[in-house]
Amino acid sequence: MEFETVIGLEVHVQLSTRSKMFCGCSAEYASAPPNTHVCPICLGLPGVLPVINRDAVRKTVMTGLALGAEIPPFNKFDRKNYIYPDLMKGYQVSQYDLPMAVGGYLDISVDGSTRRIGITRVHLEEDTARLTHTAGHAGDYSLVDVNRSGVPLMEIVTEPDLRSPQEARELLIELRRMLRYIDASTANMEEGQFRCDANISQRSVDGAIVGAKVEIKNMNSFRAVERALIFETERQRAALRAGETIVQETRGWSDADGVTLGQRSKEFAHDYRYFPEPDLPPLEISRELVAEITTAMPELPWTRVSRFEATYGLSHQESALLTDEAAVANYYERSVSAAGGHYRDVANWLVGDVFAIARARGGFDLVRITPEQLADIVTMVRSGDINAQAGKEVLGVVDETGQSPKDVVDQRGLRQVSDVDLVANAVAEIIAANPSAVDDYRSGKQAALGFLIGQVMKAMRGTGNPAVVRQEISRRLNEDAQ
Repeated sequence: MEFETVIGLEVHVQLSTRSKMFCGCSAEYASAPPNTHVCPICLGLPGVLPVINRDAVRKTVMTGLALGAEIPPFNKFDRKNYIYPDLMKGYQVSQYDLPMAVGGYLDISVDGSTRRIGITRVHLEEDTARLTHTAGHAGDYSLVDVNRSGVPLMEIVTEPDLRSPQEARELLIELRRMLRYIDASTANMEEGQFRCDANISQRSVDGAIVGAKVEIKNMNSFRAVERALIFETERQRAALRAGETIVQETRGWSDADGVTLGQRSKEFAHDYRYFPEPDLPPLEISRELVAEITTAMPELPWTRVSRFEATYGLSHQESALLTDEAAVANYYERSVSAAGGHYRDVANWLVGDVFAIARARGGFDLVRITPEQLADIVTMVRSGDINAQAGKEVLGVVDETGQSPKDVVDQRGLRQVSDVDLVANAVAEIIAANPSAVDDYRSGKQAALGFLIGQVMKAMRGTGNPAVVRQEISRRLNEDAQ
């Protein structure tokens, strides 16, 4: 029996705000000592009153607009009631029936085909505290750090439109890229700023069998999401083919074992006893505010890809690579502007040599070469002041020292030599010192020419003009052979 996989995602995104969702405590919790960024509100003490974070609302509206969602003029906060040690108040302030944004979509490409994935809703809530589970000689215990409690958390819920684990992974990658572009979140999965729960079920192609929906949690990387969904697809299909019933439940992903494990039965909405948050007024989003946020929206990544193709003549693959991060795309355009154009050369140097430096340093943000300095190197190579080999050397020195490329060229004597007499002297010395290579060339071995050119360039410390060197060697060899 053939089955089709049905997947929907619930993505939780910590918003990049200075303070928490309902109080003035700092939202920077990762490096702070436990329980230091706290106050009576995020501790859940009786009698306190929350206040809505304006910046969190703006970033949520901006996310909805980027996804093509509708921004209703009226929404409200609700209490989601459940008991867990990381929930200080015994309920979470969230949104239920009137969220911040409704509808929308995100296009993804897998194996060369593009599919549109629907967005159900985008709503705003508060994060929970963090639990640290420890096994010690006195027994197992858990510690609670309230620093994260109350950090603005945006939830993006997709329609069950995804049909494979690969599509789910690609949607998460596209979504994170968009969130970074609009500066809604840094969205680092490894730091818990971008978390995903996946709902997955199977249905037979003929519609005779529809399996129950299973929720998977504890996936902390794109690869983990894909692996968990692959495992769960195979598990559910094997059970259905064996005539077993799929239990609607929540399962956790064990990355070490590569399996999902049953945790508890799946809750329904009514289990949370939602009701309007009495301490917060309903929130009205004026059309003027929506228009203001729309005007302030930065260029979205997919729009930038198309513009790079049209404006700079780059391929789709090159454009996608250069626009994967807004910082890289901005760097490229600044370099192009400083170089007075030369779109292709700047792209080649950036994707090749600058990216290599970024990988070695551990991130593009650690590269110390400015866009203007890269433009200077590109311009000098194009004009013939230096050759490409010297340009690579200059690039490395500039990244290490911060010197201007022109100063490095002058101090190291790297300006390209096109003087025929100087090149001729170097060629004569190399030909005299390598008679076997000369014989190889004259016997028809073209590789010998490349060897001789390399030896001349080495002797001239990379400053020889390769075209002039090649021309002079060929002339000498052919003359001597006559």
